Order: sequence, then structure tokens, then C-alpha cells
Amino acid sequence: MLSLPRGFFSTRATDVTDILDIQQERPDQPDVVALLDALDRYLVSLYEPQANHILSVADLLQPEIAFFVARRKGVVVGTGAVRRRAGQHFGEIKRMVVAPEARGTGVGARMLASLEQHLIGDGCSTAMLETGAEQTDAVRLYERAGYARCASFNGYPDNGLSVFYAKRLGSDRTLL
Repeated sequence: MLSLPRGFFSTRATDVTDILDIQQERPDQPDVVALLDALDRYLVSLYEPQANHILSVADLLQPEIAFFVARRKGVVVGTGAVRRRAGQHFGEIKRMVVAPEARGTGVGARMLASLEQHLIGDGCSTAMLETGAEQTDAVRLYERAGYARCASFNGYPDNGLSVFYAKRLGSDRTLL
């Protein structure tokens, strides 16, 4: 008879409710709106209104937007969206935010990877995004994930307050 060491099948107890769950959801849920409102207040504290390129909840409900929510134990800990306009070869990452209590736990990186996978599944070869130069944590996240600075796009002003990034998706990651 084969004897297996104690704990062979379970080296660590894991509470399945602690697993990060990222799913496409509606942005108009009260707990999601609360996190988006907190993001908006933060952005308004950094930039003048004309320098904020915020999509409203109503905008996020439009057909060209896929909106995702990260939950841990059912609690919203992050959001992100992709916008894919007809005729464009790229998808745009929008409304990325991680709740303060979940920062530093990998939620942002996992959300970004989920958004990229959605774009790949949608036949998109490039992800692009605009973020604020003052949002240093976001800039670090995007650069660690392989995003490279690029020129402004989609009519965003190149005003020195925004930073623009692009990343080739799929197996050929050479930027355009």
C-alpha cells in the first residue's frame, strides 16, 4: 500500500470565497457606482475638469463598452472597461480603479490582464490607454505590464497632463 505524506492533497487551506473574481457586469450597481465616484473625486483633486476624460456610468452602458468588476468575497475591489469603436484596430482601456484596501494585492494587474484577454477575444490586436501623469501608481502598473508610451489618440489633447500608452496583444507584441 502506498503511503502519502500528511497534507499531500492539501498543502494549504484556501477559502474559496477569498478568490478574486473578475466578471463582466453592469456599471450602474450601487457598490460599483460608489467606487467610480471615489475615482472621480480623486481625479478632480488632481486635474482641472477639462483635463479629465471620465466616462460616466451612462457612457459605460453603451454597446461599444465592456465593463468589468473585480470582487473578493462579493465586495467590489476594482473595475475596468474596454471601449472598442467601429473601424478602429485597437481597444481602449478605461475606468481602471482598485479600491484603496485592495491596492498592492495584484487586483490591478489581474484586471488589466482580463481586459486584454477580452480585447484579444474580440479580435483586437492593440490595447491603448490614456492616464494622468500624476497617477504614478497607474503609470507603474501599465509600464510593468508591457505598455509603451505613444502619441495621443482619439482626440485626446497632448497637454502634458496625460500620458498615452499602447501594447500589442497576442503572440506578436511588436508595437505599431
